[in-house]
Order: sequence, then C-alpha cells, then structure tokens
Amino acid sequence: MDFKTQVTAAAGLPGVATDALLVLVAGAAAPEGLEAPLAATLAAAAKGGDFAFKAGQTLYAHQVAGVKAARVVFAAVADASPKAVRKAVTAAVGLLKAGGSKSLAVALAGAGAWTSAQAEAVVAAVSDATYLYTETKPSAGPAPKLTAVTLLCAKTEATALGNALQRAAAVAAGTLLARECANRPGNHCTPTFLAEQAKKLGKEHGLKVEVLERKDCEKLGMGSFLAVAQGSDEPLKFIVSRYNGGAKTAAPIVLVGKGITFDTGGISLKPAAEMDEMKYDMGGAASVLGTLKAVALAKAKVNLIGIIPACENMPSGRAVKPGDVVKSMSGQTIEILNTDAEGRLILCDALTYAERLKPAVVVDIATLTGACVIALGHHRSGLFSSDETLAAELLAAGEAAQDPAWRMPLDEEYDEALKSHYADVANVGSRAGGSVTAAKFLQRFTGTMRWAHLDIAGTAWKSGAAKGATGRPVPLLTHFVLARAA
Repeated sequence: MDFKTQVTAAAGLPGVATDALLVLVAGAAAPEGLEAPLAATLAAAAKGGDFAFKAGQTLYAHQVAGVKAARVVFAAVADASPKAVRKAVTAAVGLLKAGGSKSLAVALAGAGAWTSAQAEAVVAAVSDATYLYTETKPSAGPAPKLTAVTLLCAKTEATALGNALQRAAAVAAGTLLARECANRPGNHCTPTFLAEQAKKLGKEHGLKVEVLERKDCEKLGMGSFLAVAQGSDEPLKFIVSRYNGGAKTAAPIVLVGKGITFDTGGISLKPAAEMDEMKYDMGGAASVLGTLKAVALAKAKVNLIGIIPACENMPSGRAVKPGDVVKSMSGQTIEILNTDAEGRLILCDALTYAERLKPAVVVDIATLTGACVIALGHHRSGLFSSDETLAAELLAAGEAAQDPAWRMPLDEEYDEALKSHYADVANVGSRAGGSVTAAKFLQRFTGTMRWAHLDIAGTAWKSGAAKGATGRPVPLLTHFVLARAA
C-alpha cells in the first residue's frame, strides 16, 4: 500500500479528487466548518435516524451533489482518541473495500489538527482491513483495490503529519510481514523459511545476517535448544540479524523471538483439537522479523539485533523424553518434566547467547504459555521484568501503539516451583501461576542483563471466524525501539 500526505485543496473537502472520501466526525453534533454539501447530507441522515454521533457509527453516501469524490463515508469518532479513530476507519473501509475505490482520502472534522497517534491509527486500520492471505489460497479472492490513502490536512500540518505517516507505514509494513510469516502452514514456514526471510530482509535493508546450523550450536554448547530440535527431521536454524543504524560504540537493543515453527508438544503430545494453530508458535520470531523491517524502513538511528532460535517440536524415536536432563549453554542443567514446555528451552540458550553481545536491553517475545491467556485473555500481552524503567518503557510503547501489555509479577517465591531433584532447575512447575514460573525460568538465564519478557500467547493470533495472525507485538516493539533511538 502507498501512504502519502496531501494538503487540503483550496476548494475544501468537496473538491478533493479521490475515489472515496472518509470524513471522521468528532463530537456529539455536526462539526462547524463542514462544507455545505457534506453538512447537508450528514444533517439529513442524522435527522432521519440513519446516523448517530456515537463512536463506530457510519454512513455511506454515493454521488453526493457538489462533491467530487464518487463515494463519501461519514464515521463518528466521538472523542477522536486513536482507539476510536481506528475503530471508525476499520468500519468505513469495510464499507468500501468490496467496491471500486482505489484511493481514499481521510479528513478529521471537529477535532482540530491531526495527531501522530491518530495518523498511525488510520494507517493501521486500513492495513488491517485490506489484508488478504493468498499464499496457499489463491481462491481467497482478488486483492483489495484500495491501494492509496491520503490524510487531508492544513498546509501547516503537512510536514509533521508526513513524518508521522512515514513511521506509521513502517509499522504497518513490519506488522504485515509478521502476519504473512505466521499465517503460513507449518510445512511452508519451516526454520529454513524463517532463515530465508531474515536473509531477504538483510539484502533489502542492509542487515547483517548470520544463520547458525546444528554443528555451530553444538560447538556453543546449546544443549537445551538442541534437545527440543532433535525430534524433528527439519534442520534447526539459529538466526542472528543485525541492523546497525546507531553509533558503532552504542550498545544494541536485542530482541529474542521464539521460533517454534510447529509445536506438537513432543512426547508430551498436545490434544488434537486446534493443534493446527500451533503453526503460530513462531509468533515471537515473526514479530522480531517484522520489527527489524519496521525499524529499517524508519531509518532509526539505533543498533538493533534480532535473535531467532528456530526449530520444530516433534515426537519421534529421537525426541527428548519427560525426565531427561540436558545442559544449557549457560552451564545450568535442566530437567525436562514436560516436553510441551519447549519454548523456554530454546529461549534460555538464546538469552545466554544474547549476553555475549553486551546489549543495552534484551526483550524476549514468545507465545509461551496458555496460562497467560487464562490470566489476560486476548487483549493484552503479558509483560515480565524486574527492571522498573524498562517495564515502564515497554508499557508506554504498547499504549502509544494501541498494542497494550500488562505487567505481571516476578516474585522470588515463584522460583520454588522449579526445584528439581535431578538438575539445577526443572522446566515446569505446577499449573498455578504457569506464566509466571515460565518467566522465572527464563530469568535464570539473563545474568546481569536488563531484561524483559513478553508472553504473546493470547495476542499473536485469533481463532474462530477471524482466524489468523495479528502481527502483534510489532507495533509495541517498534515504538519501543524508536523511542530509544530518539
């Protein structure tokens, strides 16, 4: 999709040359200053009960007399918050995307100048509403015709709004990449595929990409990662991608994404129902790739490293068994009581590897526990960190990006559940507080690093009629990285 800004024409909104005009209406009544043809249409609809000034309400009008755009949509945004704007634009695009509109111009009426958050909400909504997965389903239908979006603004707003749109487009592109990767079936999105995507990003954006193979991981002593991968015929990949946009001496931000391209649970086999959704278990890896793309597109002056341990978790004669003890890269031994708690086993070695990069901060991202879904549902990701400043930065980034997280505890008492008779630590505790004990397990491998963990099991994809990857938390992570760059 092309994103651009356009200064409002002298003739006002009725004279804007576009296939469709979307007027976001703020407040509880028709806004003052709205040009006569549009104001009259809106007033007549409100009087006739066809439009109400309540968030989410929409009105479609075709060939409005005196308006150059063939199609006009009014959408109420109430207080014009970014959340309300996104909801309104999503509804409006739903009315338009099946039609013939190729270009959409969006105006904000009754709320003053655009904010960068509102602009990003528009772009995110349009990108989300027009997304169509066709890679393995060509019959999904023709791609949406809507390919260009213009935000209409005063001349004095154009420069600032243009900068906001550039960032918004970068976030949308990164989110789209994450969705595309995660939506691929497990026989398409393999560890090798993820490595290929990282290399492709490297060529397109000048990233330095290194892919470690099994022998490399063996030399490094990644016994925990290797244990998970040993049951699969698909070769593991340990992917390290570097974006160098900052000073050479600046410590990098490191993102570590769980890359289980399919999770059967291993010997601790999952129930058959909805196991197909375990193709999404590489959502953390997808979000790292997406964030790398977004940050590169934004040309951020920051050093960012993405680490993706990628493999399948399969049952076979070679698979790791419940009760097996393995030695991690850190030297700590782990009793694997449940082979379905494999994400933490690949992440712990990745975190130990991250420590040698001398990072400013490390954030790991993983579809880690069903317990986090029980705790928080599907609206907020779980955030774990003992670093108050880092936690606050991530929470603020999530709110700014409309990709919210919620901070969870890391009290030392939770460590008791991970005691083992046969190893330094067990990979699971009891069911109680499962998302917390998973985070506590990871914390053991963070050394002195400033670290945070995002559990995205409830937010990386949707089930049911809207089934598919969301691309979260690319918006949160991109805002976090860009804020640090600033």
